Amino acid sequence: MFLSHFLNRNEQQNIHPENQERVRAIREQLQNEQENVVHERHQFYSDMSCPVCLQQATFPVETNCGHLFCGQCIIAYWRYGSWLGAISCPICRQTVTLLFPMFQVTEQQDVQEIFQEVNSYNRRFSGQPRSLMERIMDLPTLLRHAFREMFSVGGLFWMFRIRIVLCLLGAFFYLVSPLDIIPEALFGILGFMDDFFVLFLLLIYISIMYREVVTQRLHR
Repeated sequence: MFLSHFLNRNEQQNIHPENQERVRAIREQLQNEQENVVHERHQFYSDMSCPVCLQQATFPVETNCGHLFCGQCIIAYWRYGSWLGAISCPICRQTVTLLFPMFQVTEQQDVQEIFQEVNSYNRRFSGQPRSLMERIMDLPTLLRHAFREMFSVGGLFWMFRIRIVLCLLGAFFYLVSPLDIIPEALFGILGFMDDFFVLFLLLIYISIMYREVVTQRLHR
């Protein structure tokens, strides 16, 4: 059930009942402010609809909890509430401390405005302390972005890539090593518990490193 939640979380686009009133107000505000304009979109998701405006996402951004919104919609949602604090995701109520732009940044004024607003949000809240459970909930999104940047040109800097490779190599050698904290020969399937625990700690560590890299990049 826990794994299924992670696999299906991007498909769950229903606004949380506690946020429906606020989202309705934002939707009406956005509809009154501007007409619908079709922008070039970065097709990363198969479903690019925004649950706030109920239209195809314009300048899409992804939250650290893995939900997709229009850049303008999620920024308006933040500004409409208590903009001094990080927002809760309109869908899952998880605290949003990172917004990942999923659109191509160009010199166009509207693109730059949304991009600067997203960066402003990230500078304020990306360094907030996270509980262990919040870090676990962030894992799918952060790892996906970290590994995608790792293998892209102009992505993560080399020192970070080397650290990830070293971590993966260390985990690999531990998994293939005959030395185990809980030997499989004595405990059977329970002997794999330490292997899963080491792998889990590795993924947590990589996600923490990636979050630090994103935060440092914002303050350059």
